[in-house]
Amino acid sequence: MLKSLYICNYALISELEIDFESGFSSITGETGAGKSIILGALSLILGQRADTKAIKTDTDKCIIEATFDISGYTKLAAFFNVNDIDNSDSTCIIRRELTGAGKSRAFINDTPVSLQVLRDLTVQLIDIHSQHDNLLISNPTYQLDVVDTIAQNSELLKTYSTAFEQWQQQLANLKKLEQNAKRYSTELDYIQFQYNQLTEANLQTGEQEELEIEQDTLSHAEEIKIELLSSQMLFEDEKAVLSLLKEIVNSVSKIKSFIPNNADWMERLQSAFIELKDINSELSYFADKVENNPERLLLVENRLSELFTLQKKYKVSTVEGLIDIRDEFELQLQKIESFDEDIQLLQAQIDLLFTTVKELSERVTASRQNVLVQIEQHMISSLTELGMPNIQFKVQLTNSEVFYVTGQNEIQFLFSANKNREVQPVQLIASGGEVSRLMLSIKALIANKSDLPTIIFDEIDTGVSGEIAHKMGEIMHDMSTSMQVITITHLPQIAAKSLAQYRVYKDDSGNQTQTFIEKLNTEQRINEIAHMLSGKNLSEISVLNAKELLGLNA
Repeated sequence: MLKSLYICNYALISELEIDFESGFSSITGETGAGKSIILGALSLILGQRADTKAIKTDTDKCIIEATFDISGYTKLAAFFNVNDIDNSDSTCIIRRELTGAGKSRAFINDTPVSLQVLRDLTVQLIDIHSQHDNLLISNPTYQLDVVDTIAQNSELLKTYSTAFEQWQQQLANLKKLEQNAKRYSTELDYIQFQYNQLTEANLQTGEQEELEIEQDTLSHAEEIKIELLSSQMLFEDEKAVLSLLKEIVNSVSKIKSFIPNNADWMERLQSAFIELKDINSELSYFADKVENNPERLLLVENRLSELFTLQKKYKVSTVEGLIDIRDEFELQLQKIESFDEDIQLLQAQIDLLFTTVKELSERVTASRQNVLVQIEQHMISSLTELGMPNIQFKVQLTNSEVFYVTGQNEIQFLFSANKNREVQPVQLIASGGEVSRLMLSIKALIANKSDLPTIIFDEIDTGVSGEIAHKMGEIMHDMSTSMQVITITHLPQIAAKSLAQYRVYKDDSGNQTQTFIEKLNTEQRINEIAHMLSGKNLSEISVLNAKELLGLNA
């Protein structure tokens, strides 16, 4: 339940704090006193978007803080754990801060949270039913939600919606697969041609680099022969490099015993001799291989030209790039060949999922069908008490040809307040006062089923008066036995039924007009209700009437 509300620098409120009671409470006050301001501040706690215009003039920050008693409300423990929020198990404090710079911050138990997390929590704590929410009764989605709340089928609906979404996802996958199959099949011949072209090219990794080296060698064969022959002569003639180096080795070897131990001349000369001899041997071997072969050169150039042409066509710069494209074409061809099999397998999965969806949908329909009479009986009984003796109310459930995420049903609330008139959708024939009574009856119906700690009615009594108002007050009082009920009302009959009454008023005595709220004691309640009955000037009769409404003996 809502234990207290603190408001600072919001609209006409400088600062106020009010404690709320359990059970049934009413908030009264003259039109324009600021009841909507308090409700607006509370809506920020519920995660509504903030408007910097709401910040009190000449201040740069406003704070709204609500304290909830959540003792015994164990289902919230999972929420706190998932969102890593401290949980005292008995109290939850929610705070919103707005600044003139347009910044908004939200906190749960002093932990900063996003507005979405805030909404996910407060939707489990409090329901504010404003005047425009009366229009919800005309909304088929809301009507369906009412039936599902009474049917207590949330787990079944969750299971169904999961299966439904899987079914829809696989249908989308099938559509995409069929589109791809159609597209690829139209491109099959072209893909096959390109694959064959690249396959017949017999591409080899590293081939291009080897061919380019061979091309350079063949193109300069004569020049290479001449230079290598010249090098060999410099190595092998009588006074050439190897002969001279050998003589040096022989000379040094003769004085080897006189060379200091740390001098490695001999080893280095021998190593140089062996290295040069090996180089000469390799030069000779390469020279023997090099030949002036125009035919081979032509073959190499033609092969390179073929590779360059393919690279240009497929917009790559290497043979490896061509190989990757060839392999991709091969995968596409394999995919085209397997499309029919893949489509059949996916269709089988879809058929199985549809069977599950259909079976779950039938169970959802049955759960709803089972509570229709209960809803109709409650509404007729409640609305009869609320001054509609000839009420007819029917919940029409029809099966759609289409499956939705909520099932296969469409719900329509049908209504008539007169004997001689057939039931019709409520939005077509219900007056404002009738809609108010319909909504209160529905709220009373779902109060025990929704497991909601607090509900606030914002003038749900619009369009009613007299004995009907008295009955509406009794219904709210009955609702408060299982939840906290707070109503903002202009009707004394309803205010008198509350266990606690609060008055909202304006004070113009200072430099600025300010809004305040106070809890009324018994004497103040008598006067407040007497004012609601007779207006500004109290009369003895209105005071007596107020006492009578409050059940006080004169």
